[in-house]
Amino acid sequence: MSTLHLSEQEIIRREKLEELKKLGIDAYPAPLYPVNTTSAYIKEHYKGEENKDQFADVCIAGRIMSVRDMGKANFFVLQDAVGKIQFYIKQDDICPGEDKTLYQTVWKKLVDIGDIIGVKGYVFTTKTGETSIHVKEFTILTKSLRPLPIVKEKDGEAFDEVTDPEFRYRQRYADLIVNPGVKEVFIKRTKLVTAIRDFLNERGALEVDTPVLQSIPGGAAARPFATHHNALDVPFYLRIANELYLKRLIVGGFEWVYEFSRNFRNEGMDRTHNPEFTVLEFYTAYKDYEWMMDTTEQLLEKVAIATNGVTKVLAGDKEIEFKAPYKRITMYDAIKEHTGIDISEMDEAALRDACKKLGIHADEKFGKGKLIDEIFGAKCEANYVQPTFITDYPVEMSPLTKKHRSKPGLVERFELIINGKEIANAYTELNDPIDQRERFEEQVKLMERGDDEAMFIDYDFLRALEYGMPPTSGIGFGIDRLTMLMTNQHSIQDVLLFPQMRPEKLAE
Repeated sequence: MSTLHLSEQEIIRREKLEELKKLGIDAYPAPLYPVNTTSAYIKEHYKGEENKDQFADVCIAGRIMSVRDMGKANFFVLQDAVGKIQFYIKQDDICPGEDKTLYQTVWKKLVDIGDIIGVKGYVFTTKTGETSIHVKEFTILTKSLRPLPIVKEKDGEAFDEVTDPEFRYRQRYADLIVNPGVKEVFIKRTKLVTAIRDFLNERGALEVDTPVLQSIPGGAAARPFATHHNALDVPFYLRIANELYLKRLIVGGFEWVYEFSRNFRNEGMDRTHNPEFTVLEFYTAYKDYEWMMDTTEQLLEKVAIATNGVTKVLAGDKEIEFKAPYKRITMYDAIKEHTGIDISEMDEAALRDACKKLGIHADEKFGKGKLIDEIFGAKCEANYVQPTFITDYPVEMSPLTKKHRSKPGLVERFELIINGKEIANAYTELNDPIDQRERFEEQVKLMERGDDEAMFIDYDFLRALEYGMPPTSGIGFGIDRLTMLMTNQHSIQDVLLFPQMRPEKLAE
């Protein structure tokens, strides 16, 4: 990198690196360092005089986060993977002989905040009662050439956190270093996913992998990302859903399969949408959507406890209770409740009039199902804060769902709405191949009208259904949105380690 593009601090740090080299110090040594404890373990288990012998020879590594210079002695704070701990370093301990270079030159002049060091010493308690480590030896493990944003702390609490989203999302690595709590969000996300896996595995479900590159972007109504397979010389799409592949496996004889699927939809970005997102889908033979609602309640109750230790979580200033049972209401009843309009017998023209009365844009490309979806989204969805199952959707909204066993014109489907957003979508799956073909053909008509989110016909999936798929229930959970709820985050970008952003022009 040319020095023309470096800040003054970056130039100074590179000069310090050269000084270390002149002293024969490798600022990037081989990675083996004999760490034998962590900051969290010391803070939790050190009891002072009671067990000080157990902490008489500790070795820890981490990043320097702050330094208090006291002349021939310093206090500094080191951050490892699980927390922070204070260290006390004294010139005569580091340099017991006449040569004070290691302290006066290396430590005082060439070591910076942000550098990664290894430290050996013993644990003690300061006069103010803080558990600390008295340094007997230190080793530079990585010289940091770029200064960290400064986050001020008082009484152990950060009060000047870095909040600029442009910086935080582009440089998540730095965000994780300087912002307390960010790492905890992603640790909780992993706990959430692990809890789901445990729940499903304990009940006999089988985790599987299905293709990300697909010749037909099926399983959902969404605009796909298109690409080209050079070896086969044919167009391919990044999957918008894995549903049709999982149902193929049900046809093949598996009775309960699931997959954590990375999906891609070439659509807008906002607080709850990202073009690349994670979904859990599972399909179970010989079950229906009523069973799936019961199972969903059990699953989410377990996830809440595994993630936060309790079934109640905060979403902003709202307390959400994940303990079963959840409210259940049909889509038509929900629309009637929040608009005063009964749309259950309306045709497309009447629905357009209803949209006009409600001040909702009704695009000419929209069919009956999309119009109903627009009404529900605009007037109803935000009202459901506590977990609520919206059930019994119109057939036009659900090309892959089995027709309702007792309500003509409806299908056996539910969406789980929490805090005004869809978290899960589930069906009693359509397993009639003739009905499925007709539904696909209706989607083609919508595509011809200009609906670029209408479904393609997947002829191989139809062929699979013709072999016979047992009665099946399936569900998809938005893992990113569920993580937002469980960690009280307000933007999907805050639960994605590296969210999509416009390309950044960097100096070469």
